[in-house]
Amino acid sequence: MADYARAYLERTADIAMRIPTDAAARIVRVLIEACEAGRTVFVMGNGGSSATATHFANDLGKGGVSGFPKRFKVICLNDNMALVTAWANDTDYQRIFAEQLRNFVEPGDVVVGFSGSGNSPNVLNAIRLAKERRAVTVGFTGLPGGLLRNLADHCLVVPSTDMQHIEDLHLVVAHLIYSQIRDEYMRPLEAALAGRDGIPLEPLIQPARSARGQVLK
Repeated sequence: MADYARAYLERTADIAMRIPTDAAARIVRVLIEACEAGRTVFVMGNGGSSATATHFANDLGKGGVSGFPKRFKVICLNDNMALVTAWANDTDYQRIFAEQLRNFVEPGDVVVGFSGSGNSPNVLNAIRLAKERRAVTVGFTGLPGGLLRNLADHCLVVPSTDMQHIEDLHLVVAHLIYSQIRDEYMRPLEAALAGRDGIPLEPLIQPARSARGQVLK
């Protein structure tokens, strides 16, 4: 069992080192520009990718709050199960994301789809609608890339055909992207603002602490 675990982790590490970091850098720039312009970021996925989409939206929406003068406007389209099941039941599962987007998406917004195969019909339909509405589209997929690879304006393809490794690395890259935004955009801007005003920025939300002063998770 230990040998299997070691081999799995070694394969994951090898794939991680072959991630196209130029694609990740382009996605970082797209998201920073959206934040600066006050645009909305929409995220979506199915199954394991829905959990990754939720996690990514959480990082963007909450992770940069403390002391940062701008916040990401981010919505995960697979989180409202009442709407998801309503559209799936009353129309078609392939429309669950596009119909939600139709209510909100505007030119300049960013629409992000996670699909390990690159062929999830509901993700593709939402990306097509986003392009019709002149939003910027981003895809995360695996080899060979499916239809999403050429449909999205920016697409990061994990160099693997194994779905578990593809999903593993989608979350790693999502963390990479958020971390780069935090470290190279958010924190320098906080420091610049603090230097301009001569006082440090106080966190907008203070962490809860125990009676001993320990931060509660």
